[in-house]
Amino acid sequence: MAGVAEYIKESYIELTQKVTWPTWRELQSSAILVLVAAIIIALVIVGMDQIINYLLGIFYHSLT
Repeated sequence: MAGVAEYIKESYIELTQKVTWPTWRELQSSAILVLVAAIIIALVIVGMDQIINYLLGIFYHSLT
């Protein structure tokens, strides 16, 4: 049990004294970058879906 307590103690020390946390400004800019990237990727996927839907519609109508 002492090993677990030592692990928790060392983890706390590392998280509070050794880790460099981002500033609020860096965090905001990273979040905005992720949001913009997610929107762009979603729009690309929607576009590909619409193109495939259109092409399959043409293909299926040509069969009838």
